[in-house]
Amino acid sequence: MPKHDLLYLDLPTYMRKFINLKWRQIILGLSCVLLIIACNNEHPTINTTPNLSTHSLKVATDPTFLPFEIQTANGNLEGFDIDLMNAIANAAEFTVQFERLPFDGMISTLQAKKADAAISGITITPQRLKTISFSRPYFKAGLAIAVRENTQDIKDLNSLQGKKIAVQIGTPGADLAKTIPNAKITTLNSGPEFFQDLLNGNVDAAISDAFGTLYAIKIASLKGIKVVGNVLTQEYYGIATSKDSPNLDLINKGLATVLSNGTYNQIYKKWFNTDPLQLPES
Repeated sequence: MPKHDLLYLDLPTYMRKFINLKWRQIILGLSCVLLIIACNNEHPTINTTPNLSTHSLKVATDPTFLPFEIQTANGNLEGFDIDLMNAIANAAEFTVQFERLPFDGMISTLQAKKADAAISGITITPQRLKTISFSRPYFKAGLAIAVRENTQDIKDLNSLQGKKIAVQIGTPGADLAKTIPNAKITTLNSGPEFFQDLLNGNVDAAISDAFGTLYAIKIASLKGIKVVGNVLTQEYYGIATSKDSPNLDLINKGLATVLSNGTYNQIYKKWFNTDPLQLPES
């Protein structure tokens, strides 16, 4: 018998029992550890926490359309559309990377898939729906006529015949101006440009979004300009994407959430100080 076994036999009974118990505990503990390792290897842990930073959409916008898109003096973007897009992203769990882009280049940019979406007071029209897709409507708008305050002979669409009219390129206002007999149309890149042309007397009137025009007159110190007549058209803005974009469902999901949970109402009141108009679902 080995010497260490003789030493073991010489120990008192209670000590031998104690050692045997300890060994059994050690063996049992090792067995549990091995079992846990085996189970973990068979059923690996799955992380279901969404990683928002991995899903980012590049969204084009033209920051010249008050109060929907505005570029502040320090270069930041703000406005109704900016607040709304950020709220949609938060609701649908993605991030937004805004890209400044001239309005007339947005549709071609979406068609080329150089941007994931565009938000910039873009009217949903049958013509545009042939080449791009839109979210459900997010804003009810309409066109209005702006003139200098001392203008007396322009009161409605009919009185624009033969007049010099300023419009923004690629907008419904530009399309409407083409239907006015003998009108001399000046096409400019942004709202501030045609408002300045109007103030300078280079044109007789401007046709643009009613909400944007009223806001510009109130906030942008456009003294000497007024809106005449009733709203000329009824139209809806949508968030534009490439045709049948996979991002469209995600955008609509976020938009539906902000429309139903009160966020849309808060943003609308912030920028227009009134309750929003009723919107259709499609």
